[in-house]
Amino acid sequence: MFHLILLEPEIPQNAGNIIRLCANTGATLHLVHPLGFATDDAGLRRAGLDYRDLARVREHHDLPACLRELGAARVFAVETSGGQRHSDVAYRGGDAFLFGRESLGLPRELVDSWPADRMIRVPMIAGVRSLNLSNAAAVVIYEAWRQRHFAGGN
Repeated sequence: MFHLILLEPEIPQNAGNIIRLCANTGATLHLVHPLGFATDDAGLRRAGLDYRDLARVREHHDLPACLRELGAARVFAVETSGGQRHSDVAYRGGDAFLFGRESLGLPRELVDSWPADRMIRVPMIAGVRSLNLSNAAAVVIYEAWRQRHFAGGN
């Protein structure tokens, strides 16, 4: 299926919501350290409810370790400055979506070095800063899954 990568997430409730999202879409969640919360945080447990046992969640020391584990997967960085809409890309099973911290997004040096054809954005009204992380992740993963005809879903 697909992979969602959270680079240094800060808010446990967002991670909990994304655990639920992954459980419901079959995506694997990759949490890249440092995390802004402990994985036993009450907010994470509350938001994730009992979905933690239904989702595949991996933790990585840093982004290079995560990317090594993903191997040949295509990794799309999701950033407000992305050159193409998330819905304009033809996704394949195994693709991964990289999201930055809630407060800052992806680091500027990473954005500047990322291949332009792998930078996507979720369209928004001009002048608005960004979507909530868990909402953006849901928009992107459901579009990718839709393109795969919701394989494995009902």
